[in-house]
Amino acid sequence: MPEARLQITLPEAVWIGQLSRQYPDGRFRILAALSDGDSGVGLAEIYSAEISSLLADMRAAEDIREVEVLNDPGDRALVQFETEQPLLLLAARDSGVPLEMPVELEDGTLTWEVTAPSDRLSELGTQLRALGLSFSIDYIQQEVGDDQLLTDAQEQIIETAISEGYYDTPRTCSLTELAESVDRAKSTVSETLHRAESKIITEFVSEPDDEESDLAVLQ
Repeated sequence: MPEARLQITLPEAVWIGQLSRQYPDGRFRILAALSDGDSGVGLAEIYSAEISSLLADMRAAEDIREVEVLNDPGDRALVQFETEQPLLLLAARDSGVPLEMPVELEDGTLTWEVTAPSDRLSELGTQLRALGLSFSIDYIQQEVGDDQLLTDAQEQIIETAISEGYYDTPRTCSLTELAESVDRAKSTVSETLHRAESKIITEFVSEPDDEESDLAVLQ
C-alpha cells in the first residue's frame, strides 16, 4: 500500500495558517482530531517563546469556537480547541483516507504522512485542491525496505531506546528517562515509539505487496 508525505501550504485565510506565520518560531503538533458535522475538535501541543500571546490570538480567531488549555504553559501548551475550519478532517473524510497523527505545522506549512490505496490518495489530492490547499509531495512509495521503514525521528528514538535499556527485561530505562535522553516531550516519545513499533511489527508479519508504485497518484 502506498505511503506518502505531503507538505501542505495553508492559506492566510485559514486561522491556523495565519497564526503559525504570525509566530514563525512556533510549532504546532496536532495529536488528535475528530469531526462534528462541519466543525472539528482537536488536541494540540503548541510550542512558542510567546505562548501567552499566541494563545490569546488563537482565542480571538474568527473560526475558533473554543480553546481550553489543559496544562500550565511555559513555552509549551497542551490545548483542546474547536474550529469551524477542520480542512484536513474534511479532506480525509471525503477521500476515505485515515488522518494519521501526529500532524505538524510550522510557519504555514503542514507535514502530513498518509498511507492509503492509490485511488484514495488520488481522491485526497482532488479534495485538497477543492479546499484551496496547495501541496507538494516529499515522497510516495509502494514498498518500504528495511532501511526506509522508519522516519529519521522514529529511528533515532528506537535506537536510543535500545541502547538505554528501554526494551531490556527488566527495563532499565523509563519512558520519562528516554524522553530526557532524546530531549523531547514524553507524549511525543510515546507516540513516536507506538508508530515505529507498529510499522516494525506490520512489516515483519506482512507479505510483500507486488503492486507497482504510482508516483503520479497525487498529481
